[in-house]
Amino acid sequence: MATANISQLHEAEDRLKELGIQLPTAPTPFGTYVETLQTGNLLFLSGMLPVVGHKAKYVGRLGNELDLNAGRDAAYTAGLSALAAARQHLGSLDRISRVVRLGVFVATSGDFLEQPKVADAVSDLFQSIFGVDKIPVRLVIGVASLPLGMPIELEVIFEISD
Repeated sequence: MATANISQLHEAEDRLKELGIQLPTAPTPFGTYVETLQTGNLLFLSGMLPVVGHKAKYVGRLGNELDLNAGRDAAYTAGLSALAAARQHLGSLDRISRVVRLGVFVATSGDFLEQPKVADAVSDLFQSIFGVDKIPVRLVIGVASLPLGMPIELEVIFEISD
């Protein structure tokens, strides 16, 4: 039994390497708030945006300026930022015992109906890192606008272990 526990200690970090995923620098706030907050065994992340180097990778709404593929890439990019923020706070993604909740807010035109396909990009990322048994409950909402004109904002809650 101890062998199984030892083999699982570095699972998430090892999966990142196996998949060739390099996390970006952890995001920094765009205002007066913190990116991460731990209470008990839960780690809450502030809204994660699709940024690279503290600049928007995408600006616009899906169904208007952006298409489904851009939306999926924006969600994936925001997911990488979430992982980077968690790693910075925890020291290692291996401390994450499960993804509890994933909220995906998608800025869309009124007739864009593929929000779940956009959200799948980040759900698939988290599943590939943490495994199918640790995927979260999920909420996907289409909205008129998001901070700084970006198309995606993620809400993420992780359960952590010591």
